[in-house]
Amino acid sequence: MSLLEIKDWEISYKGNPLVRGINISLERGHCTAIIGESGSGKSITASAIGRILPNGLSITKGSILFDGKNLADISEKEMREIRGKKISYIFQDYQGAFTPFIKVGKQFHETINSHEKMDKDKQKKLILSKIESVGLDAERVYNSYPFQMSGGQLQRCAIAQAMILEPDLLIADEPTTALDSVSTINVLQLMKKIKEESNCTILFISHDLRTVKKYADELVIMYKGRVVERGTTEEIVAHPKHIYTKNLFASIPPLRNVPERLPLLNIPENVDLTEV
Repeated sequence: MSLLEIKDWEISYKGNPLVRGINISLERGHCTAIIGESGSGKSITASAIGRILPNGLSITKGSILFDGKNLADISEKEMREIRGKKISYIFQDYQGAFTPFIKVGKQFHETINSHEKMDKDKQKKLILSKIESVGLDAERVYNSYPFQMSGGQLQRCAIAQAMILEPDLLIADEPTTALDSVSTINVLQLMKKIKEESNCTILFISHDLRTVKKYADELVIMYKGRVVERGTTEEIVAHPKHIYTKNLFASIPPLRNVPERLPLLNIPENVDLTEV
């Protein structure tokens, strides 16, 4: 049985459908990537799973079954018990995930206290172990303010915070967009490690096909608010069917391209370049 199933989903803005006919199934312990250009509806879909849609947007049709329960029908109180504990998010804006002038450790404690009753010493032990698991100096990070840390470190902290209560589903919405290439690789490898060690299901939102080809088990391709293709990564990479998917793969520049030498400028010898 799938961990999460979206059936015939429609998300609208003031009665106007933005995302329609969405059918997605997430398998336990797998990483599924939703791919699409800006405006395709991938982030709206991800936000709707946890019912954190912006004002004016709402689910107007279909169902979303999480562990057999329809999240579209439960109360907000029930949803709060699931969100953050069973379903957790990592966002693109890692800086916005933390309050700048509150120490990181205290913010981890607040996350735990919102869902669990746990002795403070036990909490700290858990927090330090999670921070250490993402490759950071646990004691130093615990006692640091967010502004004292780099972007890559903060994103790792955001992952540790999202995993603190060991959720069944981790939704990562463009988590590496604002990071440099080295930090991006580290974060992606960390998420892969988390999936393998905890059997956590990951929904990865991205526009970077080169990345998801390496880390995702399944792909969902979205275009103009609809799913145009879905299947295993291996199948879609080898045999894309929809014209949009084919164009996406065709747009990836080959890594082995050797840039052409720039033409030499024909500048007269009497020109003083210091005045240019």
